[in-house]
Amino acid sequence: MSKAEPQQNPVPLDAAAVLAWYDRHARTLPWRVSPADRAAGVAADPYRVWLSEIMLQQTTVAAVGRYYARFLHLWPTVADLAASPLEAVLVEWAGLGYYARARNLHACARAVVERFDGRFPTSSAELLTLPGIGPYTAAAIAAITGDEQVAVVDGNVDRVVARYLALEVPVRDAKDLVRGTVQAAVPARAGDFAQALMDLGATICAPRNASCMLCPIQSGCRGARLDPLLYPVKPEKAERPTRYGHAFVMRDADGDVYLQTRAEKGLLAQMTETPVSDWTPDKRAVVHPLASDWRYDGQVVHVFTHFRLELDVWSAVVAEPEQLRAGWWADPRELDAEALPSVFRKVLAAAGLQWAEK
Repeated sequence: MSKAEPQQNPVPLDAAAVLAWYDRHARTLPWRVSPADRAAGVAADPYRVWLSEIMLQQTTVAAVGRYYARFLHLWPTVADLAASPLEAVLVEWAGLGYYARARNLHACARAVVERFDGRFPTSSAELLTLPGIGPYTAAAIAAITGDEQVAVVDGNVDRVVARYLALEVPVRDAKDLVRGTVQAAVPARAGDFAQALMDLGATICAPRNASCMLCPIQSGCRGARLDPLLYPVKPEKAERPTRYGHAFVMRDADGDVYLQTRAEKGLLAQMTETPVSDWTPDKRAVVHPLASDWRYDGQVVHVFTHFRLELDVWSAVVAEPEQLRAGWWADPRELDAEALPSVFRKVLAAAGLQWAEK
């Protein structure tokens, strides 16, 4: 098989076998309607499906669970979420990462209220008009909530299909083929089929293990006849650069810590931070934000998607806190009420505020 022109598998995905397996082995997830309940006529709530899909982007099921429950407790409906200030949403999202998702989540909720009268759309075409919803998320919501017969292809499904086809190129180089293979098999139970393929990839056809004897589509799988762990073929990784900087933890005589809001645009936009220097590709000498008796508290390392960050952490007790007017002074016992991303929780922990870690 040519690496430049991957060929289709002559044996299509067996949707009936996949659904029969799912009916017996579907994972129990807080945002999911079970196949038995679906068969009994219980419909999936598009608000809950959307919330889970946004949270699950670039994040594991295990990490999402408590955030999902907390959001539903605070904002049971899309109208409740839309009515909340963005700052409150960012606080609750803190620690989940990829913070543009939180801003888009809030913008999307408001758009649903303003443009759809609070009724969350369920067609992929309408969903694609909303902030923060791309082709995958639109397809997932449309299939799961309305059985729209559209291919839903996430990372788990990419892996299942890459193994099924014994795809000799990285998935990113054969997206149309992977999607077409799934689309050709989508049955009337489109939502259950989509979730079944996700479950198959998460449990049976997992990244480091393939339990082929338990797989409902083993008989048609090329990868199972070869070595399934050879697939998907990994693309060449670009080297992740390192950036360097300094972070400053300032406290007043009462022990309160100085915080401020990041810029409205860019990385970690509108989240809460301690003052920091620029993050540069080369190490630079520290320039403290004001004169004080500064203490070096070590270094923290945080890995973002496109770069690794090394921050030297400095702390000081500020004699004249009134000279700092851009931010606010926060009680260290209440830092979980601040929209602090993980990197700044690490910074505060390095300066001795261990209870600030989330």
